[in-house]
Amino acid sequence: MKDQIDEIFQRAKEGKALFQDRKALSPEYIPENLPFRTKQISEIAEVLAPALHQSKPSNLLLYGKTGTGKTAVARRVVQRLADQSNGTIQTPYVNTRIVGTEYRTLSEIAAQLGVEVPFTGLSIGELVSRIFKGIQSKGANVVLVLDEIDYLVNSYNDDILYEFTRAGERITPGFLSLIGISNNLTFKEGLDPRVLSSLGEEELVFPPYTTEELRLILSERAAVAFRPGAVPEATINLCAALAGSEHGDARRAVDLLRVAGEVAEREGKPRVDEECLRKASDKVERDRIQEALFSLPLQNKIIILAASKFSSGSNTGELYLAYTNLARKSGVEVLTQRRVSGIIAELDLLGLIEATIVSKGRRGRTKRIKILIDDETLTRMAKEDAQLLDFL
Repeated sequence: MKDQIDEIFQRAKEGKALFQDRKALSPEYIPENLPFRTKQISEIAEVLAPALHQSKPSNLLLYGKTGTGKTAVARRVVQRLADQSNGTIQTPYVNTRIVGTEYRTLSEIAAQLGVEVPFTGLSIGELVSRIFKGIQSKGANVVLVLDEIDYLVNSYNDDILYEFTRAGERITPGFLSLIGISNNLTFKEGLDPRVLSSLGEEELVFPPYTTEELRLILSERAAVAFRPGAVPEATINLCAALAGSEHGDARRAVDLLRVAGEVAEREGKPRVDEECLRKASDKVERDRIQEALFSLPLQNKIIILAASKFSSGSNTGELYLAYTNLARKSGVEVLTQRRVSGIIAELDLLGLIEATIVSKGRRGRTKRIKILIDDETLTRMAKEDAQLLDFL
């Protein structure tokens, strides 16, 4: 074993490094230049500009598929807003899927605003109150960015969203404006009418990138991330074509290029060729599905297991009945059908299930739901969670 490890490390030392700045291909990296998003940058800046005169900007919802630049653009604009205000405007950012729960979402917002809250132990209502009191006591002006806001609403409910949209009634002086980012274009359809009424938002849709746009984005990133000559133009073109033909997803395209570079380095190649890219494509797709599946909340996993009971697909009513049976057996709260429908829409967006609208003539329309995960991956998912073992 020792000889094998030493051999791998020795090969890495002797091989030529292809990367010069690997961080330029990481999801957290925000490039100085955001090509093909000038219009969206200008529109968001126009909406937020009143904050520089101590006026509360409109709430803003940003829509678009994964990898269309929503997060990078929003973070770049609010950072510039904070800089222009000389620190009088605070711009906390939270990705609700990454932090995972309502409590962690609120505690992360509190931490970025300098409001002290315990790691656990408070009610959600008390957490919100402490955040609002902290903003009010400082007379702070806050533009809050909630990324993947649909995850928070679908996994829990829209109570927090309602509280934030009504913050003006509880914060004087100061204000709190909300920027919500969602991959789900139908996100608003599941919101409570009271939330919709108080949201009073402006909306902006980010279109997918074209193959040519992806090619230019990848060329710019490759120039920063790799040593000169390490990535041939043919590799860039293929990477853009693979991502562009499926989703127009810049994040996936950049991730694909990064993994291809890692494959090339491990194999001791002098450049990232098309073979490395195809190997990376297979690996990224497998990892994407497994990562998305294993990181889901328990309720989502139970819904997936319920869907797996119908080999030829099910309608919403059949799936909900199977879900309630599994939820009761596992001893967890049974969600309402509306909440389950919201989760189904999110799982469809992630590519874990397929939910298509089917016409039944004069009897109206129904949704046909089919699982897209193989049995082996489902079994591994269930083994990862003790509460699901009985369903194997």
